[in-house]
Amino acid sequence: MAPRPGSNSLPGNKPAPTTEPLKQSVAGTMRAISGEAELEVTFSGDRPGLSGLSARLPEPSRKLNAHEVAVTRGLSDSMALKIACHDKAVHAKNMPQGMDARAIFESVEQARCEAVGARRMQGVADNLAVMLNDKFRKSGAPDIASREEAPLQDALSLIVRERLTGAKPPESAAKLVDMWRDWVENKAGAELDSLEAEVEDQNGFASRLRDVLKSLDMADELGEQDEDLDPEQNDDAGNNDEAETGDDTEEDSGEQEAAPQEMELSGEEQDAGDTEASEADFDQMVDQDMADDSEEAGESDRQDHPFSNKPPESDYRVFTTQFDETITAEELCDTAELDRLRGFLDKQLTHLQGAVARLANRLQRKLMAQQNRAWDFDLEEGLLDTARLTRAVTDPMAPLAFKQERDTNFRDTVVTLLLDNSGSMRGRPITVAATCADILARTLERCGVKVEILGFTTKAWKGGQSRESWIGAGKPPTPGRLNDLRHIIYKSADAPWRRARRNLGLMMREGLLKENIDGEALLWAHDRLMARPEQRRILMMISDGAPVDDTTLSVNPGNYLERHLRYVIEDIETRSPVELIAIGIGHDVTRYYRRAVTIVDAEELAGAMTDQLADLFDDEVQMAAQFGRGRQRRAGRR
Repeated sequence: MAPRPGSNSLPGNKPAPTTEPLKQSVAGTMRAISGEAELEVTFSGDRPGLSGLSARLPEPSRKLNAHEVAVTRGLSDSMALKIACHDKAVHAKNMPQGMDARAIFESVEQARCEAVGARRMQGVADNLAVMLNDKFRKSGAPDIASREEAPLQDALSLIVRERLTGAKPPESAAKLVDMWRDWVENKAGAELDSLEAEVEDQNGFASRLRDVLKSLDMADELGEQDEDLDPEQNDDAGNNDEAETGDDTEEDSGEQEAAPQEMELSGEEQDAGDTEASEADFDQMVDQDMADDSEEAGESDRQDHPFSNKPPESDYRVFTTQFDETITAEELCDTAELDRLRGFLDKQLTHLQGAVARLANRLQRKLMAQQNRAWDFDLEEGLLDTARLTRAVTDPMAPLAFKQERDTNFRDTVVTLLLDNSGSMRGRPITVAATCADILARTLERCGVKVEILGFTTKAWKGGQSRESWIGAGKPPTPGRLNDLRHIIYKSADAPWRRARRNLGLMMREGLLKENIDGEALLWAHDRLMARPEQRRILMMISDGAPVDDTTLSVNPGNYLERHLRYVIEDIETRSPVELIAIGIGHDVTRYYRRAVTIVDAEELAGAMTDQLADLFDDEVQMAAQFGRGRQRRAGRR
């Protein structure tokens, strides 16, 4: 019997999923609040997230309850308000340079966007309150025992939310906020009070928020050039250049005036300049020419390739490198044992391989689809351009009536996956990481992208031979890093996947995973990438915590390894052509890296890795398209 009109049945007399009305309602509400009719809303088991005009929400369970519905609505309202109230250009212009200040800036800006909606719509305010309470409960905020465990950015965002909406912090985060409240109020209470007047003005709010950061003793993290980015200060660009370059610019007043004069180019000159800049970014072949142009514009301090000739200083040192090793998986374990461990790895994640493979195939289809979709027009041979058909009929001898498909292959690219092999990764995290690295390496290899898989740990617990050497030397004070490093090459960039596949089973070996010294591992992986001939180099770090080595930290300041990690990250992100991204498993890596994502469960790793790589290659295709448009504009002018 055919289903009756108007019934809630699908073809075949199957009842419609009970969650479908909720999904439709949530998606429609998101589009209405965001003002974006083209907003794409999907529901899946992956971590909720927002990328451009694509929002991902958790898949509702079949047995819905009021709490789950409110959390889902709270997440959707938060994302929609971010789209509606947030301007990326204004945000980037005011963004501090320091890691800690940047984390606070991001969190408080999200609180501002949510406050705008909460002040106007009580229903949105209620949904956001439930969502925040659920978020902090899942993150373990009720169990925090000290200020060191309580992220300042979370506490400050909730204090700002309270100022803007009058809503008390959620119950699950009350202890977290109380640990910081007195300190924050004493230092920046007056500045926080001034934020409410600017809640609807993102630029004004950001300016007041920078005052808050100054009051919290973070003035050194704001960056010297932030004032130059203020639209009201553009007229003073020459003076700011002088402040940065010092005595060199004072010797030649003509150079001081060059920079502001270049801001007043005609439209055609600006277009040509943009095109030339796109070519430089795309090919990475004219860095020296760009640096020379910068010097002519009055910039005496230019960045060399790959690192600046004036890097910041670090107090990090190593007691001895005598016992460190860089070793391949085959050298650590014989072939028969590697085969056994690989089989064990496959059995552990039989059910996960299908999901990871689907994600990897989706990434592959996306990359392959992007590689052949561009055309060159106005050619003298090729396929007949139908847009020029009239001209071809009326004047068959007219030139430039043909077109040709152009391959927009990605530049020669190499990707390094750097896996944390510390003891805290033991069990599910390292198993998932090994499987994801394996399948992604195979996928990217199909697309012509070379992949290197590396791991880092130490040779021993409690210092090993380095510590014994230090004791034998009389225990000199502040020895620096005091353990034996072990850097493992699971798959080199030039090795085909089929030959290196078994090596990833080594991560299942009992006793392999020990301490983690992230800063030196990042430098090692970075230096390997810099020695590669490929034009584009991507480094992805996968870790589940801050660097820890008990022996090193016992004889040095408590933040010794973390401080060095921040130094290395800053050096790579600001002075190297290597593109650095990070994924934290249960650990907030956004405090350290500019491009990073944090996942709660290791099961989310596959989605996070593919999303991050897809975003990077999306950027590459956009750059290629911009380069192609620039060539067409120049051809038209000629």
